[in-house]
Amino acid sequence: MPPLVSIITPSFNQARYLEATMQSVLAQDYPRLEYLIVDGGSLDGSVDIIKKHESKLAWWVSEKDRGQTDAINKGFARANGEILAWLNSDDTYNAGAVSAAVEYLQEHPEVGMVYSDCNYINEEGQVIGKFPAAQTDQRRLRAGYVHIPQQTMFFRADLWKQVGPLDPSFYFAMDYDLWTRIAAHSQIKYLPGQTWANFRLHTSGKTITADDRCWPDMLRVHYRDGGSFFSIIVAKYYVRKLIAPLWNWRRRNRLGIK
Repeated sequence: MPPLVSIITPSFNQARYLEATMQSVLAQDYPRLEYLIVDGGSLDGSVDIIKKHESKLAWWVSEKDRGQTDAINKGFARANGEILAWLNSDDTYNAGAVSAAVEYLQEHPEVGMVYSDCNYINEEGQVIGKFPAAQTDQRRLRAGYVHIPQQTMFFRADLWKQVGPLDPSFYFAMDYDLWTRIAAHSQIKYLPGQTWANFRLHTSGKTITADDRCWPDMLRVHYRDGGSFFSIIVAKYYVRKLIAPLWNWRRRNRLGIK
């Protein structure tokens, strides 16, 4: 039997994109997949979309929660899979993503987490760029060289049992925090040349509206784990603060946001 894969989608008022996300999961060719959706009590028609596909879901709920991190933790608490992933409700998988990730993890038992390349897409789903994915490890993660598109990552459930759950005090970098903990226990591997997912940039997405909260979260991880002020990640934070206006202008310009 191939391993069971559990995929969680946290969502709140993302009806415009939710069905595309769900369909990209349900259309995967992998034979043993359980899909769980944790909605935060949406009032925009999201529940109707979920109910439309509920016969294909392992579990879903729509109730008030404490945000994205809480929703992901709630989903994983219900998951039974040997391999885990989450896909946010505005992102999508490409065909064959799950099968490719499972195949690599089965062939490389020493690897605990795997990820690949990822497209940037706009509100209409058109590809507008490429995420700068690259191989990283614990040392480089701690230095702020992340290069992991969260949409493409798959990791082993036994690692989640060791290092999870996500820290709900993080608004933005809960995935970065998890990656540093996984990398301390196991190898993580980047597979270039495979594009497993699409990262949607849009006007209400956290990457556009709250990007300035990412690096402070990452610095919290750095200092919590004994990092020094005189380090690469701190220097990168201050450089990024200086160039943030230009960085955000370029992103908004790419999306046609004034």
